[in-house]
Amino acid sequence: MFLTPIGCNAKLLSLALMSVAFDSLAADTSARNDGIETIVVTAQLSTFGATKSNTPILETARSISIETSQQFIDKGALNLAQATSYMAGVTGESFGFATRGDFVYSRGLAIPRYRDSIQELFGSYNTTRANVYTIEQVELLKGPASVLYGQGSPGGIVNYVSKSPKREAAHEIFVTAGNFDRTDFGLDFTGPIAGTDEKLLYRMVALYRDSDTQVKFVEDDTLVLMPSLSYAPTEDTRFTLIGLYQDTDSDTGAQFIPVEGTLRPLADGSFIDQDVYAGEPGFNQFNTQSSQITFLAEHRINDVLSLEATALWRDGEADYHQAWPTFTGAGASRYLNDIVGVPLATNTTVPRSFYQADNESEQYAVDVRLSANFDTGNINHQVLAGVQYQNVETDNNTAYLYGGGALQGDFSFVLDLANPVYSGAPAQSVFDAIYTDSPIQKVEDMGFYISDQISLGNWRLNAGLRYDDVDNDDGSTRQTDQETSVSVGALYMFDNGLSPYLSYAESFETVVGTTLAGNQLEPEEGRQYEAGIKYEPSGFPGNFTLSYFDIEVSNLPNPNGLPGGAAQQQGVSEITGIEFESKVMIGEFYWQTALSLLDAKDPNDFELAAVPDSNASMWLTWRPEGDLKGFRAGAGVRYMGDSVSENGSVRYETPDYTVGDLMLGYEFDGGLDIALNVKNISDKEYLTSCLTRGDCFPGLRRTISGTARFSF
Repeated sequence: MFLTPIGCNAKLLSLALMSVAFDSLAADTSARNDGIETIVVTAQLSTFGATKSNTPILETARSISIETSQQFIDKGALNLAQATSYMAGVTGESFGFATRGDFVYSRGLAIPRYRDSIQELFGSYNTTRANVYTIEQVELLKGPASVLYGQGSPGGIVNYVSKSPKREAAHEIFVTAGNFDRTDFGLDFTGPIAGTDEKLLYRMVALYRDSDTQVKFVEDDTLVLMPSLSYAPTEDTRFTLIGLYQDTDSDTGAQFIPVEGTLRPLADGSFIDQDVYAGEPGFNQFNTQSSQITFLAEHRINDVLSLEATALWRDGEADYHQAWPTFTGAGASRYLNDIVGVPLATNTTVPRSFYQADNESEQYAVDVRLSANFDTGNINHQVLAGVQYQNVETDNNTAYLYGGGALQGDFSFVLDLANPVYSGAPAQSVFDAIYTDSPIQKVEDMGFYISDQISLGNWRLNAGLRYDDVDNDDGSTRQTDQETSVSVGALYMFDNGLSPYLSYAESFETVVGTTLAGNQLEPEEGRQYEAGIKYEPSGFPGNFTLSYFDIEVSNLPNPNGLPGGAAQQQGVSEITGIEFESKVMIGEFYWQTALSLLDAKDPNDFELAAVPDSNASMWLTWRPEGDLKGFRAGAGVRYMGDSVSENGSVRYETPDYTVGDLMLGYEFDGGLDIALNVKNISDKEYLTSCLTRGDCFPGLRRTISGTARFSF
């Protein structure tokens, strides 16, 4: 389904005006180095990056968005989701203000989370979320990526590169204070170990946070420790070991508050407080802990061959308790009437459901690849051949009390959202009686892949192939799937800096179970056609990318299947869109823009839930020279379009919203750097999405943080 210009003219015009608002900027480039972080206009990929190679982005026939740590620090990003908020076609706030995780969507679809090119998160709510202070840069490879990574989302992957030891000694300590009683303390020390002739390098990253949040009773405290050690016996060989421990005590930011009173006014025209706490103090918690060890190996065998390897062990657990308004697909004033036929005194009183979960996950993964760079005549080949293995176990044990006793006539735990008085939670014996000890879910995947990046004059051609053998065991069903994935691309680099490209890529994701006829379900399959043009100007550092994509996801549940019919996988979802991104340094100014339009439909021809139809953003940083050297200022604006959730009987349309961000800072001689960041500077109230089950998700309120860093 192509985006027609008739339906998009007004929105295209308004977004385009944002992209040209600062085209009068001119002159020389500038950069800053504070000992640990460096501003990079056009970030580079490494062999542990999203493409598993160091092929320049401008020679890759795919859309890739990157935010370096300096760039997302300038923007005031406090978590991974916020670090993606200035990328085209990417949504980091689909489900509002969140503490349970980073729900990053790309091209309308949820995407998996990777660290150093190894998937780091499996299942739901069973480990800690990533902390941005441990990250060098965030990379988003858009579209299917099964040729490199095996099963996954057609929307792409988000990969973040860990901070690792550096040869030059650098030390940083910082403190951050902000509203909602937020305080962070951290340090980042790196350099060679004395007496090792720079063969042994170390890095120690640590952070402690003590914080309340915009929702009363919801805290977000965490401790992060990330030591690492590199051994580089020669210039051709380097081994790195990275440990990571994280312990977070928190609650759930999302309160699942009703549509009526948030998206829609109550009968008297009023609204409830979007930041109301619908949980139960003393009962609610979302406490997570994780430990992991990452091993990175690099060895240049000779001028042609090199070997890289990544290995990861990760163990995570979460103790998750929450109370929320019971979903009915209707608003607050009808909740009790709909569920038990008992009207109460106020139309903001809701029954609450109570949930407990003890979740765990453990993962072993290794990815070994051989790179070969050689010529055959006038053709250069960069061949990547690898084998990847991962073994993942997840365990999710729950107790779910729907309605909190209201269905049985016990209204002890209902809550008036307009005037909340917290009544306590049911006795633990109630949860023990309905506790479900689910079997451990096991996934084992072995994949073999090969790709060739070919350079022939100005042409850049790429072809890749992968075979996967995936074994799933959910405790009752065990099945094996074999899948082959392909990708191809072509890009031509004109001498004037323009590089048009075309690409095709595939993805798959296994589905455990059988049809009614007893046949094993096929994996969901995704394919993407992408066409675009990249531009690298010669007069100043920067890059521009404009792309169009067409994604089809097949083998989905058939929306028109007859009850009892054997064919259960005939549904197809179609997603098309246009994206534009640019990053440039002009004189003392760094300027970044992003625009996107999206048309995303499910097999019923309904819009994909909680997916905005457009987004746009612009960020400008000024770092002057001369008498004002050391000063910096930045400002950004983010626009997110309408989103829809609908089914055959209910349709909720969440309005678009625009918010602004601000940064001021000064770097003094001697290593002291201070900065002030404000996100959502106008403190705008907005909803990011509402779902057909009847709940809405408020966005991030004004967040102020002041940071002092000292480097030595």
